[in-house]
Formats: sequence, C-alpha cells, structure tokens
Amino acid sequence: MSEGVKPKRRYDSKRRREQAAGTRREILEAAQHLFGSRGYAATTITAIASRAGVATKTVYLAFDTKSGVLRALWNLLLRGDEGEAPVAQRAWYREVLEEPDPEKMLRLNARNARAAKERIGDVLGVIREAAAVDPDSAALWDRIQTEFHENQSKIVETLEQMGSLRPGLDAATAADVLWTLNHPDVWQILVGRRAWTPARWEEWLADASCQQLLSGPGA
Repeated sequence: MSEGVKPKRRYDSKRRREQAAGTRREILEAAQHLFGSRGYAATTITAIASRAGVATKTVYLAFDTKSGVLRALWNLLLRGDEGEAPVAQRAWYREVLEEPDPEKMLRLNARNARAAKERIGDVLGVIREAAAVDPDSAALWDRIQTEFHENQSKIVETLEQMGSLRPGLDAATAADVLWTLNHPDVWQILVGRRAWTPARWEEWLADASCQQLLSGPGA
C-alpha cells in the first residue's frame, strides 16, 4: 500500500446497533414524559424529537408515526425490555404456568400484574385517550385487551388441567373473572383514584383470585 493512503475504517456494526438502541430509548423516554404531561393529542413528533435531542427525521425513521412511538413505548413498558418475545414467552410468565401449587400460581400472577402495572399504569390512560382520535391507537387498545385476556386464559386452562378450579366454575367464566379482577381499569380505580398502595392491590388481587377460582384451602 502506497504512503499517504489511509486504510478504510472497519465498520463497527455492534457499536452502531448500540447507538441506535440508545437513541430509541431516549426517544421513548421523551415520549413517555410528554404523553404523560401533555396528553397524546397535544404531543407532536417534533416535540418528542426536541426533548430527546434528535432530529425529527430520526423519530420518523425509527417509529414511522406518533402511534408507532406509542406502540413501541407500550411494548417496552409491558415486557420490561425491547426484546421481541411476547409476554407468553417471558420467563416471569412461564414461571406462573409452571408453578405446581394453584394458590402460589395465582399469587405469582398477582406479583407479575403489579410489576407490569407499575410500569404501564400511566401509559394506559394515554392509549385510551389516543384510541378515541387515532385508528392505529384504537387497534392497539383492542390488541391489548385481547392479548391480556389470552394470557389470563392460559393460566385458567392450566388450573383446569390440574383439577383446581372451583366446582361449578367453567374455564371460560373463570378466565373472564381473572381478566376482570386483573384489568387495568380496576388498577386505575383502586390505586389511581382510591390511593391504594401497589402492595395492597397485589394482596387483594391474589386473595380475590384464589377465593373466586380455586377449590382448595386458598379459596
């Protein structure tokens, strides 16, 4: 190689990925703050970009639309990270299904529900607001309800297979009961409006779930 010719810099894909992930996280943190303080309708992509310290184009490239930002924020807060695995494949959810004791299973479910709602509680109100004015956000809200019911139904199906459901209680009704007890609206009423502590809500959910669903001593 002749003198004065500089070698090409090696492309560092790992570093680029890390930088991109950091930028995404900063954008989502900015969006969470603005959605919570201003509401969905009043928050613009430009405002999100400004708070995150990036160009508006960067937000569009990463998320396409404002509803795309909201969807990504929801997935991050619900799952606890930006991995692609759905809730049904998460270790903390699998732990519930694999628990052999029915009462412990429902108490683990209450523990997970509390942890998730502490992460997502404020964003749920934003999604409800957005659903009224944005078709993509309305579809997100419907998907949240459907997936949440499916995840609770799998827990009930496992209890049924164990022979642990209360006599006379069919699996479909039991799934509706667990879904209702664990619904975000109930969290908003008791924790948001009635000022219950998250710990008190978790204990109530665990006790109510056992009483309503189980046939054993925990009922």
